[in-house]
Amino acid sequence: MVVFGIFSLCGSVGCSTVQAKPPLEIGHIYHVSEQKLLTFDDLVPHLLSADIVFIGEEHYTPSHLEAAQTILNILLTQQRHPTLAMEMFSWDGQPGLDRYIQQPEISVDQLVEESRWEKNWGGEFADYQSLVTFAKTHQLNLLALNPPRPLVRLVATQGLAKAMQDPQMENWPIGELVTDDPEYENLIFEQIEACHTGLPDHVYRRIFEASIFRDEGMARIIRNYLDHKSSSEGPLVSYTGGGHIQYHIPVPSRIKRTHPDAKTVTIYLVAWDPSKKEEVYAELENGIADFLWLTPLGPKGLQARCG
Repeated sequence: MVVFGIFSLCGSVGCSTVQAKPPLEIGHIYHVSEQKLLTFDDLVPHLLSADIVFIGEEHYTPSHLEAAQTILNILLTQQRHPTLAMEMFSWDGQPGLDRYIQQPEISVDQLVEESRWEKNWGGEFADYQSLVTFAKTHQLNLLALNPPRPLVRLVATQGLAKAMQDPQMENWPIGELVTDDPEYENLIFEQIEACHTGLPDHVYRRIFEASIFRDEGMARIIRNYLDHKSSSEGPLVSYTGGGHIQYHIPVPSRIKRTHPDAKTVTIYLVAWDPSKKEEVYAELENGIADFLWLTPLGPKGLQARCG
């Protein structure tokens, strides 16, 4: 075992003691709090004991879909039958997802239409098809995590208080929306302002409130799973952009608020390029997740930080 030196780091997320910088290579998995390299076999016990496995991806990266399938497959081989939940689908598309998983004759084209893919996520369905196909092949329950896009737009354009009074919201109850969360606010506002410069304060606030609405909406689906799952069901594997799990704040902290005993694992996937070196070291040092996994870049290359 390699013994690393110890030093202290105080960042915007908090102050912690961390170890010297480990090497960064494709395929490496890092136990973030211990700052050490693991094999996938080392990761497996953490997966098997979890109630929720949060995977944070970079959108449209094939190696991240492959990592998710590797995780799902090991759960299946160990008789832990997982449920897959994906950010790329919205609540109004859940009936279409159910039909696709349960009825062999339903085609991909029918799924795209019935899940309202174009209206909610957009982009090429083929970019995520392999993970959806895996769920169908293995008869995994597949849950839509996102609130419908029209509701998110309402919050982003009108503000949360006014949007919640709109009759459309009555069809999609979201439960309690916690807006007094300084840690979340500091993290998300910093990123919104970096990606959208020069906007009026009230616009920043509405974008922020839309972010809260989405994360609370995703947490609602996961809470419902925890409340109703049978003892024979394995963990829920949540597949979202990395921003929804970073530093355990956006969605994981909302689960812990209502289900403090739930066992969670967060896995932050990074498509590796040497230009990310300092960024990745900062993420390791500041505790981006329980585990950080470096994978190959996708065909679209480096992803934009704002998107």
